[in-house]
Amino acid sequence: MKPASFGGWGVVEFLIAVALGLLVTLLASGMLVAAGSNYRHHSDTMWLNDGGRYALQVMAQAIRQGAYINWERDGVPPELDPAMPASVDGLDAATIARNSEGISAPLPPVVAGSDVLALRFSGSGDGASGDGSSVNCGGFGVAGDTRGWSIFYVGADADGEPELRCKYRSASGWGADAVVRGVDSFQVLYGVDTDMPMDGVPNVYLNATAVAAAAHWKRVCTIKLALLLHGEGNTRLDTVSATFDLFGAAYADAHPGDIGARVLEADLPPAQRLRPRGIFSATVALRNRDG
Repeated sequence: MKPASFGGWGVVEFLIAVALGLLVTLLASGMLVAAGSNYRHHSDTMWLNDGGRYALQVMAQAIRQGAYINWERDGVPPELDPAMPASVDGLDAATIARNSEGISAPLPPVVAGSDVLALRFSGSGDGASGDGSSVNCGGFGVAGDTRGWSIFYVGADADGEPELRCKYRSASGWGADAVVRGVDSFQVLYGVDTDMPMDGVPNVYLNATAVAAAAHWKRVCTIKLALLLHGEGNTRLDTVSATFDLFGAAYADAHPGDIGARVLEADLPPAQRLRPRGIFSATVALRNRDG
């Protein structure tokens, strides 16, 4: 009796062909899954880089405009009055409401002791929105007879995702817009000029609590920003729990009480630990000093 055959193939040859076909399919499927995972990880990393650079750009622009004085107005600029509030202010480990007055009503932080940075500046021009040369972080013009606000803080969106927001005052009142989503921590240090007389060079960097305690807000001449952002999905291939020091390990070791300056990935919710993350930082000098 002849062995069974399939179109001239014996049973053994047919089974070997099927096995090889399944192996090739399995390998191709694995490569497809790996390629898809790499693409998602690359996409998340690109989003992180774009979002981090954009957030720093927005804040840097506001900082450079902070403490701006309009010298073209008639009379002595009111910002020179010693009783006038400083052009820079801030809070440690806090958030604020979208519609509250400035930063006068702090709330518990949304994530990792994130900070609040507030900047004031002179407007320019007549009318409700001025001449458009002096704008807040929301893009609204500020008239020459008022002081504008640009405030940055971390709030939660409708889905509970932490986002860096820009708060401002427009003609219709206070409002806030999202700058970037996926914030694990937002930290601020202030470069304080302690020289007498001031020379515009920072001698020490302090957090908002230390600056307020020393009444040095009018001596702030530079601001150091740090953002820890995460991507949308768990696309990392490694499982190592990283440590993120937003101002470097030396600062985090020396200031364990500055919550949020060091973030341990192991302390984050398990569902978020394999997301791509990145630290974005910058040091920006104020355009003018009012000390």
